[in-house]
Amino acid sequence: MQSTYLGRTGLKVSRLCLGTMNFGPRTSEQEAFAIMDMALDAGINFFDTANIYGQLYADPAQIHMGWSEEIIGRWFAQGGGRRERVILATKVYCDMYDSTDGPNAEGLSAFKLKRDIEGSLRRLQTDHIDLYQMHHIERHAPWEEIWGGFAYLIAQGKVTYVGSCNFGARHLVQAQYEAANRHFLGLASEQHHYNLLCRLPELEVIPAAQELGLGFLPWGPLGGGLLSGAAFQANPGNSRGAQAVKALDQEQQNRLREYSALCRELGESESNVALAWLLANPVVTAPIIGPRTLEQMESALHALEIQLSQETLQRLDALFPGPGGPAPEAYAW
Repeated sequence: MQSTYLGRTGLKVSRLCLGTMNFGPRTSEQEAFAIMDMALDAGINFFDTANIYGQLYADPAQIHMGWSEEIIGRWFAQGGGRRERVILATKVYCDMYDSTDGPNAEGLSAFKLKRDIEGSLRRLQTDHIDLYQMHHIERHAPWEEIWGGFAYLIAQGKVTYVGSCNFGARHLVQAQYEAANRHFLGLASEQHHYNLLCRLPELEVIPAAQELGLGFLPWGPLGGGLLSGAAFQANPGNSRGAQAVKALDQEQQNRLREYSALCRELGESESNVALAWLLANPVVTAPIIGPRTLEQMESALHALEIQLSQETLQRLDALFPGPGGPAPEAYAW
């Protein structure tokens, strides 16, 4: 398994990160255990989850916040060095639907940070989080409070590194400026929506992450199933990707069919070409894969072996053009 540094830190992580959002709602605990075992055996040491994972978005009545963390915790409890071998990342910000939270259910206040980490540690059956990520920007609490809250958790040994998710470039700069004023490391990484179909981060977020020395962790690498190829099988059924394709206009559908044809020409699956495209970008630390099954886990591992030629990368750019490079050159002189 290939590994790389998480941004400018001294921490090495695998080039693929195992996302666990499906664990519970869409993947049984037994299969989740098998997926994590396979990932660890293959050398994937980077696992990503969140305190809110466990929701069934299609059925709000079946909300089980913390479900994915609980499954990971029971997997750790089996021993065998599982916890020691994993770089564990989880998230904080969202409403956990705990009746005792009251008006402080959402955000990044020092109160919220201190309260929510205890729940995550309990569910995950561990005493520390390796990468504690802000799931969203905080629009009210000042950075003095946020960084003070994280510094307290780090001093207690409950958190090692801090990351962000879904930040704009200006938020990354603000965060690091305020951290530097405190002589604090600040952010180690940014987790962001990025794939062949969503290249807007190339304008501002990716250049900012690169200049600030942050690890860059793309989530949604398969575009919600559109880049998986399953939508264009002979009998796509009602898969997530098939439903998403129906919402596209004809030009977009034709583009995806051309993509599928290119992948067949390469002799690779659509999902693995999408992952290989991300891995070919030197800015990308580790795409976050979210396998529902053992077969999907095994298939994703092959993406690490794919080397896309310059010609193929150019053809992918033509199919899914980006914004034209970083700002302001993408739209001005």
